[in-house]
Amino acid sequence: MAEDITQDQWEDLISKDNNAIILDVRTEEEVEDGFIPNMLNLDIRMGQGFLDEVEKLDKSKNYYVYCRSGARSAQACTLMNQMGFETTYNLIGGFMNWDGEVAE
Repeated sequence: MAEDITQDQWEDLISKDNNAIILDVRTEEEVEDGFIPNMLNLDIRMGQGFLDEVEKLDKSKNYYVYCRSGARSAQACTLMNQMGFETTYNLIGGFMNWDGEVAE
């Protein structure tokens, strides 16, 4: 099921999670402004293309999903749960409120 988590919870959970995948659902343009390291980028605005790519992912992994503000990532988590992904975490506040490590 999808769970909304704060940045502190995100960093705490991910530090102990050997099964974690970070999923950035923003556009390529947004990603160019910076991103959380070691993420996989699939743009949710691609619609069916996004769903096709998500379908190829390993459903047994735990997905930590973020976007710019938390809205698109919440939508992505819901879609992924409907597709059979068991564990998805949505970053509350998204990348614009992220003050952790950033890559460019």
